[in-house]
Amino acid sequence: AYAARSGTYRPLGKWTVKGGALHGSIELPMQLGIVGGTIKSHPTAKAALGMLEVASAQELGEIVAAVGLAQNLGALRALATEGIQRGHMSMHARSLVARVLAGESEDVRQRVYAEVVRSGDIKEDKVREVFAAL
Repeated sequence: AYAARSGTYRPLGKWTVKGGALHGSIELPMQLGIVGGTIKSHPTAKAALGMLEVASAQELGEIVAAVGLAQNLGALRALATEGIQRGHMSMHARSLVARVLAGESEDVRQRVYAEVVRSGDIKEDKVREVFAAL
């Protein structure tokens, strides 16, 4: 909804190049807190805030915005290169091969990965089939 606040859907992130460096900015409403409620009683929330070493909701918001910008940049890269779907399937294939062939050498996993991606059949059965054919 926030991205369409002007009546037209607009990107939340803005990117510019200044002096040869890429600069990103993002503006979005977030209700964040670092004290009270769940944060006091939930051990995972406490641990996460402890790892981040934030002293204010403002600092937490800056980290959340930075993560959002990083995700946006990754999505833009995928759109400008191989496409989000293809990039996701490539990542899925790599993860699948690594899981199914966890005890195998990197060379074997890479060869199976390349063949599975080439086939377009990114499924566990295909990983096992390609591995068996090596």
